[in-house]
Amino acid sequence: MRRAGLLWIPLAAVVVVTGACSRSGDTKRGAPVDKVGEHTGAVGTGGAGANLNSDSDFVQDAASKNATVVKLSHIALSKSTRPDVRAFAQKLLDDHGGIQDRLKSVSQQGTDSSAQLDDKASKSADDLAKEQGVDFDRDYVKAMIEAHQNLSAKLESRLDVQSVAEWKTAAAGRTQNQALPDPNGAMRDVQLRPFKSAGEGTMKINQWAADTYPIEQKHLDTARMLENATKK
Repeated sequence: MRRAGLLWIPLAAVVVVTGACSRSGDTKRGAPVDKVGEHTGAVGTGGAGANLNSDSDFVQDAASKNATVVKLSHIALSKSTRPDVRAFAQKLLDDHGGIQDRLKSVSQQGTDSSAQLDDKASKSADDLAKEQGVDFDRDYVKAMIEAHQNLSAKLESRLDVQSVAEWKTAAAGRTQNQALPDPNGAMRDVQLRPFKSAGEGTMKINQWAADTYPIEQKHLDTARMLENATKK
């Protein structure tokens, strides 16, 4: 549930496009698939040449990364004394709850989309829960930067690499507005395209990644702004 009156912090930092988005320069789409639920492709065809795992592995990993954000944000709501950090934590809970629900809806039958934290995330949650004050705020925001970087990288493995490059170029070109464009508004002219697959179930998951990626980028840039604020 979204809180009324929740304001976003102006965003100054936007990810700048680098050559890493297409290591091999190969921007072909529609690479062949071996079977439904698994696909292969040349380096560069699936988001910066990321390893293209099976749908089941991807869904489980994405769900785990999403669960990390949710778990740590629940802790932030109960421990942080900064209004901006608490507002950010609530925003993440609202958005990531919907992200997880949509992931479950597109997952193929028999695919485990349960949100379980891995061992590293569980330890981070335990350590964070022991902190207080400035140390807590700083480490929570730092954890959110890492978590959103990891999830964004995972999502890029399911996106058309040229599409990601175009999206980042357009976002970088709007830095004069001091904000990353609303993924549901100003960026409609630059659509992220999912990595093409012959499998219908795989395409649904890839489209989920394309829909989720702009939201994750907005969260990431907000976290970076908060990191600067918590250092003061």
